[in-house]
Amino acid sequence: MIHRIVRVLACAFLLPIVALAQSGSMAPPGAPSVGPDKIGIINMQSAILGTNDGQRDFQSLAKRFDPKKNDLKSLNDEIDGLKKQLETQGPTLNDEARASLGRQIDSKQKILSRSQEDAQNDYTDQQNEIVKKILQKLLPVIAKYAKASALSLVLDSSKPWPDSPVLWASPSVDITKPVVDNYNAERPPQKTSPALQTPEPPK
Repeated sequence: MIHRIVRVLACAFLLPIVALAQSGSMAPPGAPSVGPDKIGIINMQSAILGTNDGQRDFQSLAKRFDPKKNDLKSLNDEIDGLKKQLETQGPTLNDEARASLGRQIDSKQKILSRSQEDAQNDYTDQQNEIVKKILQKLLPVIAKYAKASALSLVLDSSKPWPDSPVLWASPSVDITKPVVDNYNAERPPQKTSPALQTPEPPK
């Protein structure tokens, strides 16, 4: 899920982040090259999840959805119980009772389906807001690092092939860790948090 969100939002921000010659601006067409272009690779998904803000906000999001996940699980368990009842008692029930039990199952299944869809949409919207907020603060850090490192271009490697422009890259050009380290140095965690586990959407 995260990589799809990053793919959508990063396209608006990472086109390209930095295109700097040694003079600090792009050379005009036909001008002689000052030197070989240097390219950096960053995994935006890992970078966002690696920031102190990302760890805090995604953990908080997962906790906020725990009650909804529990409600959905309870409703699903109730439906399973009714299905088992229909399976085991169906042959002994009269037509009216059997039809009534079937209607209860259908009604609860529709409620569950709508609730799951609503919860998923709400979760995705809030996840998008977190990603967008962190991207807005992360991009200046990337640009600052790229300029200091004399990079001409930074590419996102988190998008799966064939969408990603990166088919292969040497680890030496991966700037994900130093960028995250710089970001976290500017924004230390507000409180000690357990290790990040990528949150799953409600089911």
